[in-house]
Formats: sequence, structure tokens, C-alpha cells
Amino acid sequence: YAPVELERVIHRSARLLDVGIDVEGAAEIAGRSRGTPRIANRLLRRVRDYAQVKAEGTIDRHIAAAALKVYEVDERGLDRLDRAVLGALLKLFGGGPVGLSTLAVAVGEERETVEEVAEPFLVREGLLARTPRGRVATPAAWAHLGLVPPQHGAKGQQGLFGA
Repeated sequence: YAPVELERVIHRSARLLDVGIDVEGAAEIAGRSRGTPRIANRLLRRVRDYAQVKAEGTIDRHIAAAALKVYEVDERGLDRLDRAVLGALLKLFGGGPVGLSTLAVAVGEERETVEEVAEPFLVREGLLARTPRGRVATPAAWAHLGLVPPQHGAKGQQGLFGA
């Protein structure tokens, strides 16, 4: 779904939940919803709970951003599991390639959870690539986590054609 469509879903759900939300608050939630109405509604409920305690129940952009930070959903929509998968891929395996089962063990999740929950979004966002040799981080993944990729040909190894 496009962000504009998700904003409509969020406004409708906010009315049903009897919570006040402005246009910018809905846009903030929509932008972190992975293009999925179900996730948008789940995030709205979490933000509503936060707003009831911290902001008299009304949701604006600042409240939405603060709530989503508490719930560890970043500006791009990545959650704890997504960052754990990327972090393991980058920090433990140098960006890959690494097998799915090995990656799942590294983050303490079931293989199916990584494959069905985290991986599709990471691939769609251009942060992870599936290759015949395993999962590989893209340059965007390194940038998103603020890390520098290792230089090719490290440890004295030459590339296939001496490069």
C-alpha cells in the first residue's frame, strides 16, 4: 500500500479507537508501517497507548515518533528483529554470504521466522539480497546501520582476476 492509503486506514482506525490524530501523526505511523495495513493498525494501537500516558491521548508527529522510538521501530520501519538480522549479518558474518539457518541461530530465532517475517521486508527495502551462496547485505544495509563495509580483497586475498 502507498503511504497515502495507509494514512486513510490509520485515520479510519483512529476514529474507531476514539483517539485523536492529526495528519502528520498519521503520516509518521504510515511511513513506518512497511506498506501493510495490519502493521499500521498495530502501530497505531501502540502509539495510542503511549499517547494516553504521555500526551493526553492525542497523536501528532512528535508523539508518534517518540512512541515508535520506545517500541524500537525506526524511521524506515525496521524493528528489533530486522536490526538483529542485519546486525548479525554485518557484524558476525562481514556482510555475508551466510546461510539462512546460520543467520537464524545467530539471532536466536527460528529459521521460518527470519525467512517469513524479517527477510521479505529487508529484501523489498534493498537491505538484503538472497543469493545461491546465502544471504548478503547490500551497501544500503551498511549505511542504514551506520557501519563501513570491509574492503574487498582483505586478508591478502586477491580477487578472481587479480583485482
